[in-house]
Amino acid sequence: MHARLESAVKPFIANHQLAGAVMVVADSEKILHTIPLGWADVELRRPMQADTLFWIASQSKPITATALMILVDEGRVHLDDPVEKYLPEFHEQWLVAEATEDHMLLKRPSRPITVRDILSHTSGLPFRSALEEPTLDVFPLAARVRSYAMTPLLFDPGSHYQYSNAGINTAARIVEVVTGKDFAEFLAERIFEPLGMKDTTFWPNQEQLSRLAKAYRRDMQSGELKAVQIDQLAYPLNDRQNRYPVPAGGLFSTAADLVRFYQMLLNNGTFEGKRLISENAVRELTSRQTPAGVAESYGLGFVVNGPVFGHGGSHGTNTVADRRKNAIFVWLVQHVGTEAQDAFLKVDQIFSEWIPDHSK
Repeated sequence: MHARLESAVKPFIANHQLAGAVMVVADSEKILHTIPLGWADVELRRPMQADTLFWIASQSKPITATALMILVDEGRVHLDDPVEKYLPEFHEQWLVAEATEDHMLLKRPSRPITVRDILSHTSGLPFRSALEEPTLDVFPLAARVRSYAMTPLLFDPGSHYQYSNAGINTAARIVEVVTGKDFAEFLAERIFEPLGMKDTTFWPNQEQLSRLAKAYRRDMQSGELKAVQIDQLAYPLNDRQNRYPVPAGGLFSTAADLVRFYQMLLNNGTFEGKRLISENAVRELTSRQTPAGVAESYGLGFVVNGPVFGHGGSHGTNTVADRRKNAIFVWLVQHVGTEAQDAFLKVDQIFSEWIPDHSK
């Protein structure tokens, strides 16, 4: 397994299609393989390490959904409640009935959006609002979520699927309102600290920034890798005064931290004897929630395919957990472009074909 994964990725690095990658294979109890390859910083020749930090982007969504399910377990939030029960600004939203370049007709949706809708991308909320241009993180979460409530829905709730950062961010705002805590504080207390996810944060500190993988894209003319900034976030990344949490895509993490999160899920909500969420919460998160007539199979914050669940991120990261084989595969790169997905498809195929020996 180790050798197959390594040999699949090395050509991408040698051909300047990727700077480097960190791969981890684990089961519900332990890490089986850790494979760092290539460079975290090509120019400085800083190699990828097991503890290299990555912007995990939309891999933040499963973590945010899990935070919300903690409150569902406690009976403080219900999945089929309307969002307006917790956030009154969503009362009497509008829906786009017709739209042209110079004309828009609005009507009321058939029903209010629900908590389940916002976690499964079936609410009709857009991907982002105008307040989140050019970056996603320069206004407080409360202001951004209020802007979603002022934005007309794109379709009737529950009728279609449209990938929506706005929906996941709204779920995080519900957590804030119900608990009276900042979302980042809630994540630290209820998920990161119990799981020992010491490197997962919206604001990497100086030591963590020294381990951050630089983002690259391949220049099509020269064939060489060019360093780029994360254009969805404002800099400096450790600025806690002017940068705000993006629950749908703002977390930084390491492979080891992500393994712990997915181990908890494979253990039906427990980690090292501590229960974080109920078995029913895990079932809701990792079961298909999208309607039968919709092509996309999405749970609550997770992409799901039968016993397989996980999520990707916009700079090429991905994590997959497979209940049948009690196994986890973490793929971390920091790359803009199709090369990262091409490489992931190769290693994901290897993981899919692998039959683990859990007797070892």
